[in-house]
Amino acid sequence: MGAPPQLQIASASGNVFAYLWADAAPARFDGPAWARALCPRGTGLGLDGLFLLERPDPGGPWQMVHWDADGSETFCGNGTRAALAVRGAPVSPVLEVLSNGAPVHLRQGGGEVALRMPQGDGFGFRTADLGLPDAWAYAWIGNPQLVIEVPEVAAVDLPSFAPPLRRHPALAEGANVNVLQVLAPGRARIRSWERGVEGETLCCGTGCAVAGAWLAGRTGLRRWILQPAGADPVAVEVGAVERGHWEGLWLSGPVRRIGTVDPDPGFGLEG
Repeated sequence: MGAPPQLQIASASGNVFAYLWADAAPARFDGPAWARALCPRGTGLGLDGLFLLERPDPGGPWQMVHWDADGSETFCGNGTRAALAVRGAPVSPVLEVLSNGAPVHLRQGGGEVALRMPQGDGFGFRTADLGLPDAWAYAWIGNPQLVIEVPEVAAVDLPSFAPPLRRHPALAEGANVNVLQVLAPGRARIRSWERGVEGETLCCGTGCAVAGAWLAGRTGLRRWILQPAGADPVAVEVGAVERGHWEGLWLSGPVRRIGTVDPDPGFGLEG
């Protein structure tokens, strides 16, 4: 068994991901097993997820697959944005992308990367009987997101509050749980508890997008700046929200290339 291939590390809004080009992956590459080995805090690199990237195809969309820290395969907004910070990523103002099968677009410029979220049939707000007294919304955006408005996000004991909702029996796929505090028109603060990580993360990009779309539908304001637990705020803009569906929903913010990692051959990665 040879040495594992080099991984590239990049971040977006406090989330950190590892990226591997598919043509550099070993013949017996096992994405879920690699994610479970590499991502956990304490025993791994403390990553939010692992991506396998196909080389860009001029005749079609750029394709990628993401695994959460528990090995589950799921669409990830911030990780898709941060892929443009990887060496070898395509250089184009606008890119068509298939990220875990979700058709999205990437737009880069001004030091930031914007992601247009999947839209159309199957994507949008859904109903659920959760018994919540407060203002809330549930949506599918390539993954399930629950957004709950609270008076103050800092006062929420997320490790106690989120897990029962994350696995609520009324939500067949479970949900990422986001608590949201409106600060002023067009500005809000958000904290996120994510599936796959099973804990609070510094940001959930798709959760921020759903929160922005929900706020836009309620207030008529089409642009929101959301401050997650991570250092970088994100901007959410939406063209329209009608009958529970969004159009032109964009999430934008800076991305950063961190560097490379050469996993030790004894780390336990099969290949």
